[in-house]
Amino acid sequence: MTAEDDPEEEGLTYAQTGVDIDESEAATMALIGAAGEFEGDYAGLVDIGDQYLALATDGVGTKLLVAEAIDDYSTIGIDCMAMNVNDLVATGVEPVAFVDYLAVEVPDEETSEAIGAGLREGAERAGVALVGGETAVMPDVIKGLDIAGTCAGLAPKDAVFPGEAEVGDAIVGWPSSGIHSNGLTLAREAVTRDHEYTDPFPPNPDRTIAEELLTPTRIYTDVLPTLRAHETHAAAHVTGGGWTNLTRMGEHRYEITDPFEAQPVFEFVQEEGTVDDEEMHRTFNMGTGFVAALPEADAEAVVEDSEDARIVGEVTEGEECVAVRGLELQ
Repeated sequence: MTAEDDPEEEGLTYAQTGVDIDESEAATMALIGAAGEFEGDYAGLVDIGDQYLALATDGVGTKLLVAEAIDDYSTIGIDCMAMNVNDLVATGVEPVAFVDYLAVEVPDEETSEAIGAGLREGAERAGVALVGGETAVMPDVIKGLDIAGTCAGLAPKDAVFPGEAEVGDAIVGWPSSGIHSNGLTLAREAVTRDHEYTDPFPPNPDRTIAEELLTPTRIYTDVLPTLRAHETHAAAHVTGGGWTNLTRMGEHRYEITDPFEAQPVFEFVQEEGTVDDEEMHRTFNMGTGFVAALPEADAEAVVEDSEDARIVGEVTEGEECVAVRGLELQ
């Protein structure tokens, strides 16, 4: 996939639309440094004896603005659930319970009901208990609304993934459902240059652009049992930062030889925003939403046990980077 060279229109980057990944990472690390060290990468782990209690918290981001534009919040709750439970799965922890926090400028019963229905659907897909939450009305702080949540999980200590891939591991991947809930600031800027959200989505005119962008994030709790049954060294949820998330599995070279095909929404965003290949892969999942690193024999067994997994690459020696589709992302 290659961005069109349009001299009359500047190619978009995530930073230009207001989200600088490097600055965001630095701010996150500053917060962690101030709060103190804790175990875990995708989730915080609390030692409670023979088990870990794991906690993850996340929201939906500016995908909310797409929902607001067409007044359809029916899928937002699924995204909020997915962004949390998938982080627990990447740690090797089974999600158990979820609590939400809805902050609004003005309370609206219909909107709250739609978000709640999505949360229930997400909880059913993830197999977790939805244990209530909080709604805060803050007109001086919030414009519109924001939704976030926290997911708790439990795992025996020997079930948590070590978190470090090993040279020679195969990388198993699972496809995404589309754009998920990351990079929407860039995607929104790109697609609204010449279109409205209610316009037909060119690759599938039976859907609108908004409907395509609002496709819910896939929930990966179903892959956890098979990963636990084999020697999984590390896993990664491909979220903010795109393919560079693989480097969270350790300082290795990740050779991606057979990634899943990127869904049409990514090509549409790239063409409309004149976004280059590297920026696309540093921002979006580009068709692959979850990966795990295992010894080759275990990786083959995981693929055999999964409906839609496949080996997408391997962990090799070399400078830390992700080599995918002719790019080297660091």
